[in-house]
Amino acid sequence: MKRQQVIADVSLLLVTFIWGSTFVLVQNAVALLEPFTFNGVRFGLAGLFLIAWLFVFKRNILSMMNKKLLLSGVIMGTWLFTAYALQTFGLLHTTSSKAGFITGLSVVLVPLFGFLFLKETPKRFAVFGVGVATIGLYLLTLGDSLALNFGDILVFFCAISFAAHIVVTGKYTPLYSTLLLTIVQIFTVSVLSSISAVLFEDWQRVFDSEVMGNANVFLALIICSIFATALAFLAQTNFQKFTTPTRVALIFAMEPVFAAITGFFWANERLGSKALLGCLLIFIGMILAELPQKVFDGLVKNKRSYEAK
Repeated sequence: MKRQQVIADVSLLLVTFIWGSTFVLVQNAVALLEPFTFNGVRFGLAGLFLIAWLFVFKRNILSMMNKKLLLSGVIMGTWLFTAYALQTFGLLHTTSSKAGFITGLSVVLVPLFGFLFLKETPKRFAVFGVGVATIGLYLLTLGDSLALNFGDILVFFCAISFAAHIVVTGKYTPLYSTLLLTIVQIFTVSVLSSISAVLFEDWQRVFDSEVMGNANVFLALIICSIFATALAFLAQTNFQKFTTPTRVALIFAMEPVFAAITGFFWANERLGSKALLGCLLIFIGMILAELPQKVFDGLVKNKRSYEAK
């Protein structure tokens, strides 16, 4: 495996850990600051952080900005806005653990979308890993209960949006500046969220000192804006060019596992034996996808030799 791909996979796994660990934070914050308003502020702060970084350390890349880069960033940001809006609303009606699990269904959708729209054929081990992870996600989401609620449905459509975002990110990241592309997509999310907040929510709460000064809201905004948004999406946009969308999706499938861990420690959420088995299968699926194609070819060759005897 190439060194760049190893670094990319490890970095994306760290990003996944950050996202999974913020489910409980977001759930607590949106109880006081409504979802669109929360995302408008969160992504706005993240965008300002990256703008400051750009002007202090990377001002020379401003000349790379053009209409194609801008449009690509807006497309990425629109899918991201849709995903986060649905996920944040879903958290109002379901548990942080279950929301994390259903979001992980994007692991199935990414290779499908990549094949349909980008004509990318995933490697056989990756397909096998997706299958194993899918079984794990089934056990995690529906293994203990077949009941679905409105929040679960919203989070499922969030998974579709996240899958589309991964695919378009894989398409555009090799073409443009990582930092500029990330800034455009993050500000796109902030603008769309802010417009939605004005149209549908009591957005004036953002000027309420009691709400913004609440420990849950303040902590969620700081951690989510800097670590789970600015740095996380900068890392994804940078490192996804060194791997495939299917591998990224499998790495991101670990998000529900991390969500379950934080849900266990911070929200006293408990998982049954089937759900724990599901966590294990997701991890195995990710490991299988890391195996090189020659290993799969060798297993097939040995099987055929055995059958021929």
